Amino acid sequence: MHNTSAGIWVYLSAHPLFWLTATLGAFLFAEEAAARIGRPPWANPVLISALLLIGLLLATGTDYATYFQGAQFIHFLLGPATVALAVPLYRNLERVRVLFLPMMLALAAGSLTAIVSAVLIGRLFGLPHEVLVSLAPKSVTMPIAMSLAENLGGIPALTACFVLMAGIFGAMSVTALLNLFRIRDFAARGFAVGLSAHGIGVARALQCDPVAGAFAGIALGLNGAMTGIAVPIVLPWILGS
Repeated sequence: MHNTSAGIWVYLSAHPLFWLTATLGAFLFAEEAAARIGRPPWANPVLISALLLIGLLLATGTDYATYFQGAQFIHFLLGPATVALAVPLYRNLERVRVLFLPMMLALAAGSLTAIVSAVLIGRLFGLPHEVLVSLAPKSVTMPIAMSLAENLGGIPALTACFVLMAGIFGAMSVTALLNLFRIRDFAARGFAVGLSAHGIGVARALQCDPVAGAFAGIALGLNGAMTGIAVPIVLPWILGS
């Protein structure tokens, strides 16, 4: 019986469709669990599903390359999903025009702060050059961040981890921080979370308010473009190379 079960597992785990199904199943479970307890900030579906998948990979001794053969189908959808964020920009175009100057100032300040602070803190802890390069684009959506890291000599897989951690931490802490600083305007709240916590932050903002979600999506898109321009310029200056 044990040999039969082991044989079935070997067959299933080697098939890319299994890991695609496992990823979707983990997220659906996490989403349902978060909904049942009222979606508190700490019950982030991405965090829960990531922990479930990590546990499954460790328990079965499956390497990342095998897992990614199935997960790459979801990874491919990150690009179209990012482009689709143009929809909330169009729907809120009039309000965006009114707030254009404050948004651009916030975008410049937030984008540069995210890049410079991450790299300087990394240098303070003596991180190697390729890790610092991988860390610089952590606050933008994963396809852009990984592409930037690869082109500048970083490690795309490590960048993906940094992006995931930044998004999860931002989504979990943003509500408390914005309440602490008494920021009540949903456009400002959404723009802040989209700027600092990319797609995971956008998902959190959409759960809270439609306007916050729209401006979070706008911030995500604008910050992706801003970071793509700023990192190649700012990074050599910070690293002294």
